[in-house]
Amino acid sequence: MKKFILITVGFTQPTPEIMEAWSKWFQSIQDKIVEQVGLRNGVEVTTTEVRPLPMDAQALTGYIVIQVRDQSEAIQIAQKCPMITSTLVYEWQPAPVAHSEE
Repeated sequence: MKKFILITVGFTQPTPEIMEAWSKWFQSIQDKIVEQVGLRNGVEVTTTEVRPLPMDAQALTGYIVIQVRDQSEAIQIAQKCPMITSTLVYEWQPAPVAHSEE
């Protein structure tokens, strides 16, 4: 089994219908979810400025780590997501562990 990160893109004020669709989708993949995080109040930081990011069609609104067989299965799950704009799918790559020299 491999881990994949599904990043949800796009925000619109949720209606009861949108909330119901999301609830059903989350229930359908509950056994595959490793972690689920919502995102809001984002800022972009550059070397010269910090600016707030809008909650619009391009906003990153959350991510879900799932554990599935392969990327094909992750894509199938993402295709069923009641997305606002899109869902990005990345394979989880654990960071190498840094060893300190004593």
